[in-house]
Amino acid sequence: MSKNPDPCESLLLDNQLCFALHSTSLLMTKVYKPLLQALGLTYPQYLAMMVLWEEDGLTVSEISNRLLTDPGSLTPLLKRLEAEGLLSRTRSREDERVVVVELTDAGRALQSKAKDVPQCILGASGMALEQIRKLQADLIALRGNLQNTI
Repeated sequence: MSKNPDPCESLLLDNQLCFALHSTSLLMTKVYKPLLQALGLTYPQYLAMMVLWEEDGLTVSEISNRLLTDPGSLTPLLKRLEAEGLLSRTRSREDERVVVVELTDAGRALQSKAKDVPQCILGASGMALEQIRKLQADLIALRGNLQNTI
């Protein structure tokens, strides 16, 4: 296949911020995969566990809000973590529509096994911690700007 002789610069794949973010996210997840397999977690499960390690006893909606995801897609993930014995899900006594998620002893113990993951990711990035923090701050600002448009 031949290249378009007059490509529109703004539509070149490599000029797209969305593709840079998407492709980097895919590769980041691949770097995480063996680290998390050793913990028995998938990447989405790891994110949910980090939320609970930060603050235990949250509702499904609170976890969903923190992860910027839909509660309906989070429920099967939480059910799997519950089946693994890492957390418990109980209906609120005040409102039975609300499900409260709490870590089990095994879920809390997993945190100490996961403590080296961030350092491994930093090493794989090939960047200094200061560069990572700057990039993270820029991405958080971008995320905030995008949230304000929807």
